[in-house]
Amino acid sequence: MNTKKFTLFASLFAIIVLTVGFSACDRVSQIIDPTAPQMPETSEEISVGVVLPVTGRLSDTFGSSALQAYELALSEINAAQPNSAQLKLIIEDNQGTIDGTVAAFNKLIQDGVSVILGPATSGQTEVAFPIAQKNQVVAISPTSASRGLSALGDFVFRVSLTTDVLIPEGIEVTHAKLDYQKAATLYDEEDVFSTDSDAAVREVLAAKGIEVVATETFKGGDADFSEQLSRIQALDPDVIFVSSLAPDKPGILTQGHQLGISATFIVRTLTAAEVQAVSEAAEGAITFVGWGTAVDTPGNKAFVENYSAKFGMEPTNYAARPYATFHILAEAIANAQSTDAVSIRDALASIKDFDTIFGKFSFDANGDAVYDTKILIVQDGKLVRFE
Repeated sequence: MNTKKFTLFASLFAIIVLTVGFSACDRVSQIIDPTAPQMPETSEEISVGVVLPVTGRLSDTFGSSALQAYELALSEINAAQPNSAQLKLIIEDNQGTIDGTVAAFNKLIQDGVSVILGPATSGQTEVAFPIAQKNQVVAISPTSASRGLSALGDFVFRVSLTTDVLIPEGIEVTHAKLDYQKAATLYDEEDVFSTDSDAAVREVLAAKGIEVVATETFKGGDADFSEQLSRIQALDPDVIFVSSLAPDKPGILTQGHQLGISATFIVRTLTAAEVQAVSEAAEGAITFVGWGTAVDTPGNKAFVENYSAKFGMEPTNYAARPYATFHILAEAIANAQSTDAVSIRDALASIKDFDTIFGKFSFDANGDAVYDTKILIVQDGKLVRFE
């Protein structure tokens, strides 16, 4: 991953830009504040806040993977700028809860950070982004994907491909090859991401004239999905769309396999770790994602090798997105030449076709990510490109 070297300002100067035709959706400031804080001296550090579940139900999936990814990215970025100001992480544990997220954001804002990386889920992001926006602090969620959240303000950004990008393209590609005519859906009724994902799936299926024979729900943390899966099995669908957070996916796939369900499972953001955890129960499952270990994009092979060597395991999607997020932020800070939140916000909004492990990366007018969708299938225990 190539990151621009930070260049110290030789003298203070102001850039005045004449402004014409401001648009309500324009996220790039038209006048750069001449009094904005400049890059610190080389002996100083730039603090970046991080909100993630170090403890709680989501710690093993979102928390530990993200923390390791940030650590790897931090070492790479700082090593590339040995004579420049070094980045430093200030980590707050939100315990994977809404209340914990609010407390963590408020704590970091009180500590004076300009940027916060996180939170992880769409439900947490829904409450955190307004806090960041109100306080004019940049917030970048690496992993939330529900529709509309980045539109909550111009200081907030997301690095995941959103539901309205992934699902239509994923269904278009898989339906063209599999020609499924009957579908069922299963989702977590208490999770914002899962409910939004299921709604989007059913909208796209209806538009294509594909019958949805069943829609079943569960609650995050449930261990027994056999009743819902048995009802779905009785209706003999061709495919089953699963929308849930990471901890529930292995149980759903395992119990579906135990019931002898022959329908193809299409699971949002299925990871290699989850595939390994359930072994043959995941065989043939399909996922719509923005990244995979098998994807040939700039720096991806090196990322997978370096992460594996450092932590003794392959990275998951929940590691890849925080890793890329930190490198995208470092690029913005280098371009902004300032630690001021407004300058960093404007530099983020201006990122276009930046090389990442996802491929060419940009932000759209709402602050949502733009890059290519990847559709993967489990074959012989590995997630590979769906051809």
